[in-house]
Amino acid sequence: MSKLSDKGRGIREMFNAIAPRYDLLNRLLSFGIDRRWRSFAVGKLSIPEGGRVLDMATGTGDVALEIAARTPSSVRIVGEDFTQGMLVLGKAKIAASRYGDRIFLVNAPCESIPHPSSSFDGVTIAFGIRNVVDRLEGLKEMCRVLKPGGRAVILEFSNPRSRLVRHVYNFYFCRLLPRIGGLISKRSAYQYLPDSVMEFPDQETFKGLMMQAGFSKVRYFDLTFGIATVYVGDK
Repeated sequence: MSKLSDKGRGIREMFNAIAPRYDLLNRLLSFGIDRRWRSFAVGKLSIPEGGRVLDMATGTGDVALEIAARTPSSVRIVGEDFTQGMLVLGKAKIAASRYGDRIFLVNAPCESIPHPSSSFDGVTIAFGIRNVVDRLEGLKEMCRVLKPGGRAVILEFSNPRSRLVRHVYNFYFCRLLPRIGGLISKRSAYQYLPDSVMEFPDQETFKGLMMQAGFSKVRYFDLTFGIATVYVGDK
């Protein structure tokens, strides 16, 4: 794996620390809505028979498994993450599923994807792009490994546009979430989460970043009052 920056190593160590409770906390803290968001995102892919999909920041494999469930058995999926602890848990989860022969895991960061150009029909990343230190480089790499005509689908937290929704959301996200997360896992990680979301660009700015990275026909879909957004870009 390529050399990480100090910030990148810190983020990797944090996710390694919370890996054992990561799935549980995702369900609890999102009230299970994260599953519907992932399902919506995967539905935006268009993968042919015998196609290949790359799921970046795969974590414990939730999106990779969703892709496998909704594509033909001839489709192969590569789940990639720079956090070894997540991949260890993902390997066990995938092996226990009926899709174990279709999903392959790789340890690598988004800024340095170890695959040839034009290798995949689709690329996904869910709740991971905000953790990529050099976002533009990560997006360029995702575009590079896509085949011409391929599609990238990015799911990420966002800041609601409605003032009322944003007020309630910020109270939960910034005040309650770190406390709940701290009871079950590492509090600092769940303080990092709202901080990283608040810092993330708005929808139009991120759309522009995707276009700068080489994607065309970039569009986005706000979900659950704008708490999450799905971005779609073609090559």
